[in-house]
Amino acid sequence: VLARTLSSAEDAHRFESLFKMPRKTFNYVCSLVKDDMMVRASSYTFIDGTVLSLEDRVAVALRRLNSGGSLVTVGTSVGVNHSTVSLITWRFVEAVEARAGHHLRWPDSDEMAMIKSKFEKIHGLPNCCGVVDTTHIIMCLSSAEPNCKVWLDHEKNYSMVLQAVIDPDMRFTDIVTGWPGSMKESSILHSSGLFRLCENGARLNGSKLTVSDGSEVGEYVIGDAGYPLLPWLFTPYLDNDLSELKVEFNKRHSAARTVALKALARFKDTWKFLQGEMWRPDKHKLPRIIHVCCLLHNIVIDMEEDAAMDDAHISDDHDANYSQQVCQLSDEKAVRMRDKLSEHLNSS
Repeated sequence: VLARTLSSAEDAHRFESLFKMPRKTFNYVCSLVKDDMMVRASSYTFIDGTVLSLEDRVAVALRRLNSGGSLVTVGTSVGVNHSTVSLITWRFVEAVEARAGHHLRWPDSDEMAMIKSKFEKIHGLPNCCGVVDTTHIIMCLSSAEPNCKVWLDHEKNYSMVLQAVIDPDMRFTDIVTGWPGSMKESSILHSSGLFRLCENGARLNGSKLTVSDGSEVGEYVIGDAGYPLLPWLFTPYLDNDLSELKVEFNKRHSAARTVALKALARFKDTWKFLQGEMWRPDKHKLPRIIHVCCLLHNIVIDMEEDAAMDDAHISDDHDANYSQQVCQLSDEKAVRMRDKLSEHLNSS
């Protein structure tokens, strides 16, 4: 009833603005979650008693996640009781978690070669495998709630942090969430599986780049000044009076980082549920909802590989009003490797 009424060609634009994905992608999501969403086929009905179809159920869940409206607002807009909206949305979250995990995973060697090629071609950074960044998911908590202070971040908002590695097509290749807003970027990194796997050599262990002096620079990701400088994580130079080599490195580094800024801004602009200023989230469920929104973000990109993303209206500032964190930690080997790469960029 909900989705079928928007099936004509002239309604394609309205469909996409309502569900934040084209019809083809919507149909694919329905096929993924069908078995889980239709377990009790007759258990969810509109207020008039009509049973919700699979498409109706997916449409209700997507509206709940992307509109930012309350359960009552979403329910009223589609003719469904607000408790039904809640039940359907959670069933959808569980179904996407169970069925769509393959849309968010670390790239294999062929995929990584393509990622590295794009970063070099577009931004002039050879052997770069992604951009790591974090964003704050604001929560509405009561100050009387136990342990609420741990969720209070440095901008005095209650928040949960999402850390993501992002490829040149704005796809998430690794995420971790659930950590409270009071934690710094560097602490979240050190607590993540990404850090452990990269430190152990299980990730970013592909082909090395031979630089101009004959030495080698391994695969790496880049991050802002809030991260430590590591042999596999290059941050910008922060000194005053930088040499031309270092200025050029920073310029390319900054240009490449925009893919993460745009991806996270687009993510939060699309899944307005996560702007949560009007609801008190279950802190055990919220990381799973964030994860599912990340999966849906990737599904839209995976299904529309040739489509140009219309992100002109989206700001790069996914964490508006948050000041830049600065981490002073730097690994000696990483300092040398970053310098070698900077010299190589100038000579190539």
